[in-house]
Amino acid sequence: MFSNFRSLLFKLDPETAHNLAIKSLKLNIVPDIFDNNSNDSLFSTKLFNKEIPNPIGMAAGFDKNAEVYNSLFKLGFGFVEVGTITPLPQYGNPKPRVFRLVKDEALINRLGFNNKGSKSALDRIENNPKKGVLGINIGPNKDAKDRLKDYLINLETFHEYADYITINISSPNTENLRNFHDQTKLKELMEKINLKKKELNSKTPIVVKISPDIIDKQINEISEILLKNKINAAIISNTSDSTRENLNDIQKHQKGGLSGKPIESKSNKVIKKFYKLFKGEIKIIGVGGVDSGKSAFEKFLSGADYIQLYTGMVYQGPNIVSKIKNELKEILIKEGVKNYSEIVGNHS
Repeated sequence: MFSNFRSLLFKLDPETAHNLAIKSLKLNIVPDIFDNNSNDSLFSTKLFNKEIPNPIGMAAGFDKNAEVYNSLFKLGFGFVEVGTITPLPQYGNPKPRVFRLVKDEALINRLGFNNKGSKSALDRIENNPKKGVLGINIGPNKDAKDRLKDYLINLETFHEYADYITINISSPNTENLRNFHDQTKLKELMEKINLKKKELNSKTPIVVKISPDIIDKQINEISEILLKNKINAAIISNTSDSTRENLNDIQKHQKGGLSGKPIESKSNKVIKKFYKLFKGEIKIIGVGGVDSGKSAFEKFLSGADYIQLYTGMVYQGPNIVSKIKNELKEILIKEGVKNYSEIVGNHS
């Protein structure tokens, strides 16, 4: 059914189609997802000591303004991350700024943290109690004089409402944001985050979202800083501003962050490296090219404790969680495991 609908949807500009999807979910026009495996013990797990039905999350970027997270839980997601939210509203980069690479099952976006700001998101979250584990992804405004301060402002705004807060230092669409991967800058940011948490007497877990385009030296430095500052989890990875060489679609040279199937392998390689360095002390949320049971399986084998997706739903439709679980169940039964967590890191 979705494949028929998809051909109509794909005639629309990608950003228009996305806005239509958000409106449909806001109006609660959520398809009835029949899920045989909704309470299957193969998938049950905990995220930051909270029970979740499965380890498949919606990545930040879909629900930028915290408008439809409860509708996403209805689609079967085990957890949902909203944002990226900045302290002040901002338009983002000029349009067009989202491109479908249909031949590659990918997207390129250069949105630039377009969102309605923290006050708007906070009002909605206060008025719509979450029905599952909710992560809030935060970033700085593009023209902020002190970007580090913006992270602290948003931490203070959301720490009482979020089940975890993601510090986004890895979008390629805000100029120089990835400078926070630099050893000195990241160390200062993590120390200030921990100081602010202490000042707020906050126990909210902190997650850091990392670029897939980093070299081994950076991986070692980042791991050391995250471990030293007792960060709870790392999201590996964000979109890539490279990885264009094997793309087929005519849109492949568009500037922005590439997501979907073409970054699956790159993301898995980075996950494996961090898994070895974290030694189980920091959880890994794996992102990049997840759209099937097999791709989810590979993420877990690489060392991801949980997975997130977004582009996969664009191409596979709203029942993607159920589809992944059906396919993954077959694989896990063949492997003879009682819970997916038994395979985490087996190929790292």
